Order: sequence, then C-alpha cells, then structure tokens
Amino acid sequence: MSTEAAPYQYVALRCVPRVEREEFVNVGVVLYCPDRGFLGSLSLVDEARLAAFAPGIDVAAVRSALAAVESVCRGDAHAAFGVGQRATAYGTRLAKDDQGTRFGLLKAPRSTVLQPGPVHGGVTTDPGRTLERLLETLVG
Repeated sequence: MSTEAAPYQYVALRCVPRVEREEFVNVGVVLYCPDRGFLGSLSLVDEARLAAFAPGIDVAAVRSALAAVESVCRGDAHAAFGVGQRATAYGTRLAKDDQGTRFGLLKAPRSTVLQPGPVHGGVTTDPGRTLERLLETLVG
C-alpha cells in the first residue's frame, strides 16, 4: 500500500424514522477512495437508542437497508439499485457498474428510513482505517 495520502469522500447514513420531522440518528458511514479502489460501508445499530428516539421503529428494516448498502459497496446488488440504462438529454446510455457509480447511487438524496447525509471529504493513507474512525466518530 502506498504511504502517500489519497483523497476520499464519505457520507454518514442516517436513520430518519419520520421524514417530515427531519430528525435522525447516524447509523453508518460509506467511504469512497477512488485512488485506492476502495468503496466500503460500516454500520452500528444501537437498538436501545433507536427505540428511545423512535418508539416502534422497525429495527429489522433499518438493518436490512444497511445490508443493502453493504451489498452495493461490494458490487453484489447494483442491479437492484437501477444500474442499467440511463436517460440523458441525448437519449439513453448504458450506465457503468463501477465504484464511482455505486457511490453516486448511495450518496443520492432519498426519502426513506435510511438517508445519506451531505458528502464530505479528506485524505487518507488507509481508507479502511479511516472508515472505522469515521464510524467511531459519527455513529458511536
């Protein structure tokens, strides 16, 4: 592995039980470092915290959504997230199935129980360790 720092982007994954209230609890992080060929996700679901925040929340649905994110990062679930043909101003084109495309899908805003926060960036020599540090810092 190179000791030279490489740029990365990340989003915190937010559990948003009631979209209309715009309240959330961070439950995961996705990190993309193209220079290292790295796209990864880690999550931590504190069931007691979620239950206190949103009584009656379907924790299994939150875990399922996080597992889907991990599948997309690995490249296992790209078809389920709409990679295929894309409409453009010039007609349709085949979308690429690469890490950049998958990160683009994961960082796109959506109104579901699991939402990405804003994109942030930095530099790292070890994307895996940076992802772990971000999870500790942002999720708990």
